[in-house]
Amino acid sequence: MSSALNPAVAIRLEKAAVDNGFDIERPRVGGWLGYASTQAPLEIWLTHFADETLFLVAFSRAHVAAALEGFGTPVVSPLPEGAVAGRSVPDIPSLHSLVRRAFQLSKSLPNELLHTFEAKVASLPRTTEAERWVIQRVGQDVFREGLIDYWDGRCAVTGLSVTELLRASHIKPWADCETDAERLDIFNGLLLAPHLDAAFDQGFITVSDAGDVVVSNVLSDEARRILGLHLPLRVDKLKDGHRRYLAWHRASVFGRHDGLPR
Repeated sequence: MSSALNPAVAIRLEKAAVDNGFDIERPRVGGWLGYASTQAPLEIWLTHFADETLFLVAFSRAHVAAALEGFGTPVVSPLPEGAVAGRSVPDIPSLHSLVRRAFQLSKSLPNELLHTFEAKVASLPRTTEAERWVIQRVGQDVFREGLIDYWDGRCAVTGLSVTELLRASHIKPWADCETDAERLDIFNGLLLAPHLDAAFDQGFITVSDAGDVVVSNVLSDEARRILGLHLPLRVDKLKDGHRRYLAWHRASVFGRHDGLPR
């Protein structure tokens, strides 16, 4: 890799960074352009292998890099100082997609939602029930925004992308969590269409460790058809963090209606 970038390519790299949330320019490191963000804690570096037609992005946070599976190819070549991992993509549209996804993930991984929540409520009183409700409302709003970023504004099951209709569904409910860290853990939630959110919250459906949506026996065939639950449904992007909470949901919420007359 040359230490000098073609000026036209450098402009395209800069645009990929700035257009996708990285609005602070950092000093160049060799042939790498560096950027940070006023909205997220991640730093990135971008460069180009002209002879291989590859665009490379390096990341300052391992949790974000690990969550970018499916975007490009891991980079094994030397990375700039401060970077912990990198990925390569073959063209500019793919570069924009990769940088945008890294920006989204960096606002929630590994525990950025908790940090955001703590900053927002640090000066708020918690003495009365009304004051504690305000704290919870702030937390739920932070959690919803985080899930929208993590799931790219789409229902985790159906792919519905009308964010105004989507619900931030805690897997382990706010009231049952022992700590704010659990309540604000991005893996303790699924972004769901309204009918799936209601069914999940009430224990009529759950999700297996493999990602399959499992329907309670209490729902009649007619109810399943009306709700669209008669067809195979699944969540494709489950991580181990989700599975820990889903085990709790299956044990404590799912099937609690079983045994009732159909």
